[in-house]
Amino acid sequence: MNTNDLFTIEYQLHGKPKSFILRAPLMNNAEAWHWASCDAGVAVIPRFGQHTLKRVSKPMAEKYGITDVRWCRAAQIQWAEGLTS
Repeated sequence: MNTNDLFTIEYQLHGKPKSFILRAPLMNNAEAWHWASCDAGVAVIPRFGQHTLKRVSKPMAEKYGITDVRWCRAAQIQWAEGLTS
């Protein structure tokens, strides 16, 4: 399996830079704003399989001081097997 479902999300919280890595099946701008809100402690982190949770939108997140949300795929690690020290 060659899929990379790790994403790096960077944002500003009251002017201070924050970042984290998240495993998710898909990512878009709306998801990134919601997950940045979760990391900042504004939104509720959904439980596994919980799809009815209200998502935090960009305007709502901005009211709590979250700005400049950016995301990208995290770099995939290439593990080298058989190397000796």
